[in-house]
Amino acid sequence: MSQSEILSLQHLQSEVVHLKDELQTRDQLVHQLSQELFRLVKQGNKTATATGNSTDRDLTEMRALRNQLQGMEEQVNFYQVELADRDAKITTLENSIQGMSDRSDMLEKVVQELPNVYRQKFAERMAPVKEKVAQIQQENRKLHAELQSVSYRLAMRSRQAGQLDLPSFAVETVESI
Repeated sequence: MSQSEILSLQHLQSEVVHLKDELQTRDQLVHQLSQELFRLVKQGNKTATATGNSTDRDLTEMRALRNQLQGMEEQVNFYQVELADRDAKITTLENSIQGMSDRSDMLEKVVQELPNVYRQKFAERMAPVKEKVAQIQQENRKLHAELQSVSYRLAMRSRQAGQLDLPSFAVETVESI
């Protein structure tokens, strides 16, 4: 895994934590506004029943609180969508990291096995060469033994005859060439 991917993943994780904190704060504010709105609606109902109608100030305050509540809900939805996107990116990066780790492990195993593979291939290529060398050495020993035998026989003949027994070559004339 590259250094930039690690930094990107760490940055995304810290941003997700930050957004979760903000979302929690927003949720608390929404809850407080909901309670306040409920309290005002309940108080407005009591006042309306007691006086017969609610005041313009109470209605304006209720509208403002509703608008604030709606704005907070929109922000919460926005942050939830953003968190979902970030979570998807993190999942994708984690899967990518896992794939790269698996590939790295596989390549490391291959590299560790290479010396054995090369030894085996070399041994396979050397087997016919060794066989041929052994065959040539055997033939060489055989020829050497024959040469010694011929030399011995030649020496024995030359002792018996007192002269060398050399092959005679026919004299060829220039005309036959």
